[in-house]
Amino acid sequence: MTDSARSDIYARVRRASHRQSAESIAREHALLGSGPSAALPHADPVIALMCNVLRNSGTLAVATDRTALVKEIGRYLVEQNCSRKLLVSNDRRLAALPWRDGGLLPRFGQAQDGEQAALSFAQLGIAETGSLVTVTGKATPSANILLPENAIMLVDAATVVPTLHEALTALDHTHDDTQQPRGINIISGPSRTADIAMKLVTGVHGPRLWHVIVCGVEDETCLLQARELADQQVN
Repeated sequence: MTDSARSDIYARVRRASHRQSAESIAREHALLGSGPSAALPHADPVIALMCNVLRNSGTLAVATDRTALVKEIGRYLVEQNCSRKLLVSNDRRLAALPWRDGGLLPRFGQAQDGEQAALSFAQLGIAETGSLVTVTGKATPSANILLPENAIMLVDAATVVPTLHEALTALDHTHDDTQQPRGINIISGPSRTADIAMKLVTGVHGPRLWHVIVCGVEDETCLLQARELADQQVN
């Protein structure tokens, strides 16, 4: 955003606020405070994220290292009767994975019509909502997340934050004014709606299945804890 555009926006806000000064607006905004965040299902943000992913109708796995990661991707594709040819976003974290260990044939680029499955790396995970955050760009095209029937998304356990507010703050600190992302996607489950005859339909305007793999997990028992917590909520 240019300085002139920013100044124009601020001027319009001031006019809409009865010509109050920027300092007065900031002071009133600070007085509003902030509402409480949703209670996490577990004190550990990573376990809380995994629990909420399951509650959001996603499927879940963990990977302790890169070899375990590609093997899990291969297992998932076989389970879904998908081809071993996998669309992969142009993310440097994905380029050097040992793809042969999982029997996979990656194609790096952007999704096309009829794509079965695509793999993307999330920039952040939000424990509060069970969401993954991606920043739109060459490394993570939105089409790779929204078009294929199977959206496989990776998130590093070290990048999981407790709340949406903390995620937005982290994104704000990551990009300066001259390098703002074109868009931010917050993915909270597979595409679905119940607006049509009150029936839950999946894959309406996006992926039918959403598979999340949490990377860098040292203890795989956290997955069992997340499943137990999610089952308690259902029951």
